Amino acid sequence: MSEDDRLRWEERYQSLPPLRADDIGLPAPFRPFADLLPRSGTALELACGRGTAAVWLAQQGLTVHAYDVSPAAVEAARALAGSTGCQQRCRIAVADLDHGLPPGDTVDVLLCSMFRAPPLYGAMIDRVARGGLLAVSVLSEVDAAPGRYRAPAGELTRAFTGLDVIAAGEGDGQAWLLGRR
Repeated sequence: MSEDDRLRWEERYQSLPPLRADDIGLPAPFRPFADLLPRSGTALELACGRGTAAVWLAQQGLTVHAYDVSPAAVEAARALAGSTGCQQRCRIAVADLDHGLPPGDTVDVLLCSMFRAPPLYGAMIDRVARGGLLAVSVLSEVDAAPGRYRAPAGELTRAFTGLDVIAAGEGDGQAWLLGRR
């Protein structure tokens, strides 16, 4: 990630108000499918931000490895995990995902919300254990103006053809996909 982008994210996370308990949860596109997620095993969250989804996954019984480029976001995520008693199931660290996925074993759930990284799509599939779930959402050009960080129509369904797609959608400037490996 460029230094300018990293600093932009750091400033954004430093300026946000404190988290509340009702902020914890899955990203909106995946909430209707929460009952499909396992209640044990491991999860990997990429670009976790302040950890609201990572903590939710830990509350469900998963051991979560979560990464973000912003130290301020990681600090907030760790504090949230601690304040909810989930610190033992949340391992949250700073990582620049432009350098690839952090090393690790396959996981039962991989969540990547609002971080578009086409060079990582293959590695993301490989990181999900057989029978595991991958949930990914990105900004999209569908119903929005094209942009550097926006996926063209159909990008996720083309990129994740190796998965059994459970559900997918595009519209209002967002694309998302939930699939099983």
